[in-house]
Amino acid sequence: MLKKIFLSTFAIIAMAFSLNIAFAKDAAPLADDPVTEQRLIAISEEMRCLVCQNESLAGSRSDLANDLRREIRILIVEGKTDEQIRNFMVERYGDFVLYRPPVKPITWLLWIGPFVILLAGIFGLLVYLRRRNQSVPSTTLSAEDNRRIDALLQDAKSSSIENAHD
Repeated sequence: MLKKIFLSTFAIIAMAFSLNIAFAKDAAPLADDPVTEQRLIAISEEMRCLVCQNESLAGSRSDLANDLRREIRILIVEGKTDEQIRNFMVERYGDFVLYRPPVKPITWLLWIGPFVILLAGIFGLLVYLRRRNQSVPSTTLSAEDNRRIDALLQDAKSSSIENAHD
């Protein structure tokens, strides 16, 4: 019985590994020229994968990223400069493709927006705290209340001293 369970478990694991191998993708082809490949990596690290959005084009394994790297590789082989390649990508996909979009009126919100949100949050927090402090009524303690508090503090102090000696 134990042997059957072991064999069936082994068969399931073997099938799972074979499925992974069957669906694995081929490695992206590298350029024949290492200089071209270094330029490709340098350019694609400055660009955002449009599918993953938080991953660079160099690090992404999506199909679109592979296509864009292939396109950049072709432009490098054609003799385009890095700036021409960046301009081509921006014309095609917009400023969002760059990790550091240029500062211009259309991208001001990208650059200034986080600071505006931070300042609005701080301002909102200050308004909330001020209103909360004003809504709490201030009370003054009577002389009797002060004497009771002093007695409680004295009892607490004396009991902590006794516990320390034990």
